[in-house]
Amino acid sequence: MKIKEISNYLESLAPLATQESYDNCGLIVGNFNDEINSVLVSLDCTEEIVDEAIAKGCQLIVSHHPIVFSGLKKLNGKNYVERTVIKAIKNDIAIYAIHTNLDNYRFGVNYEIGQRIGLKNIKTLRPVSNSLLKLQVMVPQENAEILKNALFQAGAGSIGEYDECSFELQGIGNFKPNKSAQPHIGEAGKRETVKEVKLEMVLENHKKSAVLKALFASHPYEEVAYDLIRLENNDKFTGAGMIGTLDKPEDAMEFLKRIKEIFACGIIKYTSLPDTSISKVAYCGGAGSFLIKEAKNQKADIFITGDLKYHEYFDAENEIVICDIGHYESEQFTTNLLADKLKEKFTNFAVHLTGLNTNPINYV
Repeated sequence: MKIKEISNYLESLAPLATQESYDNCGLIVGNFNDEINSVLVSLDCTEEIVDEAIAKGCQLIVSHHPIVFSGLKKLNGKNYVERTVIKAIKNDIAIYAIHTNLDNYRFGVNYEIGQRIGLKNIKTLRPVSNSLLKLQVMVPQENAEILKNALFQAGAGSIGEYDECSFELQGIGNFKPNKSAQPHIGEAGKRETVKEVKLEMVLENHKKSAVLKALFASHPYEEVAYDLIRLENNDKFTGAGMIGTLDKPEDAMEFLKRIKEIFACGIIKYTSLPDTSISKVAYCGGAGSFLIKEAKNQKADIFITGDLKYHEYFDAENEIVICDIGHYESEQFTTNLLADKLKEKFTNFAVHLTGLNTNPINYV
């Protein structure tokens, strides 16, 4: 199997286009055409993880956190990032990172957290904006079904839980080919009137290239009349953090004790607990303080995340419980998620889950 088969599958779930602007997802070390027979899945990529890959005979490491966030100007081993990259290259081990694109994926990092807690009615806390387009295209009636199916196949027409969504409006198209044209219908110098259908479909921005390719390949006209319109609608299944509800309300302290056990936290830091119980839970794996306001706006009883700063706890203002369970602790099950996805897709391929705890933080 080639690395690109793994990357293509992972990016079909969590497209690189959905990563945050500061991130560095994708293939960091290696060649897409390299042949591999086993992969090691980890949360971080460190020197010890590379050693583990060597010991287990893995040619690819798939990690959540990228080992390289910003550009490397030198590779002389002066820090752990450079040493890790050098060791991977020397041992022909590729490194692939799937970070904030997996955070933003509907069934990614945060969905896994919600399943561990036992939440219901899970939805995205802050859906992404400016990520949807509407395609409008005119096509002869007799070609409409063929074109429609080609656009569906390319990824257009998905709205929420529904696929193959489109709108059709019948009308009359007029055009006059010039002398250099090679018209599908009509002849040069003569105005033609054709019964046409106007098709409308919504698509995600990262699918634009594939959809336009299908459009031009399947449309009969030499010059295709179409519009692409950017929508203000949110993509409710893609975005940061999630929010859900418990089967039944839980005492706040008992809920925190349960969270500590589930995520094996060395310590949990939290703000004042309410007299009422916990029912609605907002959360974000990793560092999610930027979502505190959103969690409050959606009337969550508690917001769970990691890497909170001292002054951010004051933002609770007795309206919500803010809870820091640790960055590593909140994302640790990401490795299980990735390993399960890869095993399900590639049944004859060796997928190894790291046996190392890469959390750099210790507790006493």
